[in-house]
Amino acid sequence: MANTQIREFRMVTLFEEFLQASKSGKRLKRDGGALSKGTIESYSFVLRDLKLFEERTGQKLRLRIVNRLNARQLAIEKRYWERFYRRYTDYLYAKGSFDNYVGVHIKVLKTFFAYLKTEKFLAIGDFYKGFYIRSEDVPIIVFTQDQMKYLISNEAFEESLPPYLRRTKDLLVFGSTVGLRYSDLIKLTKRNIEKVNGLDYLKVRSQKTKTETVIKLPDYTIQITRKYKHLPTLLPVISKARMNKNIKELCERAGWNHTVGKSRSRKGLSKNVTIEGEPARFCDLVTTHTMRKTAITTLLILGVPEQVVRKISGHAPGSKEFYRYVHYSQHYVDSATDSAFDQLKK
Repeated sequence: MANTQIREFRMVTLFEEFLQASKSGKRLKRDGGALSKGTIESYSFVLRDLKLFEERTGQKLRLRIVNRLNARQLAIEKRYWERFYRRYTDYLYAKGSFDNYVGVHIKVLKTFFAYLKTEKFLAIGDFYKGFYIRSEDVPIIVFTQDQMKYLISNEAFEESLPPYLRRTKDLLVFGSTVGLRYSDLIKLTKRNIEKVNGLDYLKVRSQKTKTETVIKLPDYTIQITRKYKHLPTLLPVISKARMNKNIKELCERAGWNHTVGKSRSRKGLSKNVTIEGEPARFCDLVTTHTMRKTAITTLLILGVPEQVVRKISGHAPGSKEFYRYVHYSQHYVDSATDSAFDQLKK
């Protein structure tokens, strides 16, 4: 507390309390469910950056109770938070962050301020409502149907791979078929496979959304699981960081090193993505999330109804992320039908 006139709190201290309440389950989602591990991680990243920002600027961030401030003091407070927003986002951009990352930070901060008002009953004002959240439409990178067929069926390519990349390829093919989040994929066990009328089904409950997914497995995925029947897990377990490196190497060995015109934006300005000064290649941009994107877009392109794909992927109705895949897949459907109709003209 700064003095008897103005009540003042350390912002980082209150954020630490906010994070602890979120971890312990005192804070819940609107539906009463626990916050996901990913949400908690994003809160932790923001706390880390707030502390680094304080170190960089030499300024201890504070929050004031405003219900007894006069007009002049309120004007000072408004300028304080406008300056904070500008300087904090500049700090994030200077680290090389893109609009989506900065947008997540600001979204978390707005959630934090709302928590202070509604759950801690601190009259901190509505200055944070002026923080605008930038976002960007990041191009979707997926494996084509021809690339998937190559990974599934090309025996010569598989034999050319060292054992660690064979395991990577198996995980990649399985994940690009079932569309699970990577965190769910590597936790699968034999108990997640159920036989119904002689057919094999994958049954799993998402850690993030708590939704249950049931997927009929094609033969090639069953063949993959048989390779690892000696393991306690259904598939080999590879850390996400290592898997991301392995996928890039695997795709480069497959010859998928063509340039991809991918761009990202900072402060609303688009810029082409480069790797060490060179245009980004397909093999540079693939990640574990490419697997999930591939499964969703492949099913949509092949004509599986949206509501069925959404049930498999675990996306909520009206999910903006899901409809990005719908829009992307429609582009390929349109291209195929245009090609077919063009044949009628010849």
